[in-house]
Amino acid sequence: MRRYAILAPGQFADNAKTAHGVIRYSSDETVAVVDPSCAGRTVRDVLPYLDSSAPVVASVADALRYEPTALLIGTAPKGGKLPPEWRAEILAAIANGLEIVSGLHDMLGADPEFAAAALQQNVAIWDVREPPDVPLFSGAAYDVQAPIVLAVGNDCAVGKMTVMLEFARAARNAGANAEFVPTGQTGIMIAGWGIAVDRVISDFATGACEQLVLEAARRNPEYVLVEGQGAINHPAYAPVTLALLFGCAPDALLLVADVRRTSMDTYGTPMLSYSQLVAIHEELCATVKPARVVGIALNTFGLDEGAAAAEIARARAETSLPADDVVRNGAGDLWNAIAPKLVKRYPLAAKVVA
Repeated sequence: MRRYAILAPGQFADNAKTAHGVIRYSSDETVAVVDPSCAGRTVRDVLPYLDSSAPVVASVADALRYEPTALLIGTAPKGGKLPPEWRAEILAAIANGLEIVSGLHDMLGADPEFAAAALQQNVAIWDVREPPDVPLFSGAAYDVQAPIVLAVGNDCAVGKMTVMLEFARAARNAGANAEFVPTGQTGIMIAGWGIAVDRVISDFATGACEQLVLEAARRNPEYVLVEGQGAINHPAYAPVTLALLFGCAPDALLLVADVRRTSMDTYGTPMLSYSQLVAIHEELCATVKPARVVGIALNTFGLDEGAAAAEIARARAETSLPADDVVRNGAGDLWNAIAPKLVKRYPLAAKVVA
């Protein structure tokens, strides 16, 4: 069990989804957050929904009094680059014997300065995004007996991981064994295993997704719940979405959507409607292994109760699918609505003419 100090200078309140996910869902304890802009407050003061009394402090040096065993990089900036101004804090953590846990694309363990300091202090650096060697997709995922459910989204960072973690909890509460499958850095930090699919060479990305599903199946679950990544029409991140869509061989899809967004950040790409998203995902799956969208999980954060209820009703009316906000209202009702629809489906096979 780790005791985390989480590094998120200037970003903890609104741009640190890795930090937020680990605080909310990991069994490892967060004992402090390093962000000078919020120093002197608690996590609960800054973000009440995280329900943590961990203090927010100005520096790694200030965090040491809370006896952390590891420093976790708490943000996932575009491109996964390490901000240069964070180097001193990471070196301070290493000097004080803290393990470094990072989900950046920059491999901190390969950085000469960090590597030398870690070797001198006998400190481990866990680059969560570093992938193992994986084979090409083989089709073995088609033989997994448990229904496989994949979260797909209308954009990046809309709550796909959160929804699947909430569903895993709801399934357990209902007496079922559901296995959460982490496919990105934050999910891996929470679950303690997985592959960051966005780091895998494209030819092997579907194979990586398949290996994740096969690993989950070895745990004999009744349901396999796969964390989604990106969005199918995202100009930068659609490839990882497509790899998951085919490599995980899903039997069902769950659409996750942030109701407030009208376009994708940076690119201005228009957001697709719920019915368009349902259609495009189902049409893509229909070319390889048919899978239907069985429900919609909405992110209504920032809306009042009336506006949130109206958005949920609109999604239901537009698609005739069950819909809810599983954070705002709990996951039990939506899980109970979709669970009966989770059945095994099989890939297309060409007819052989004798």
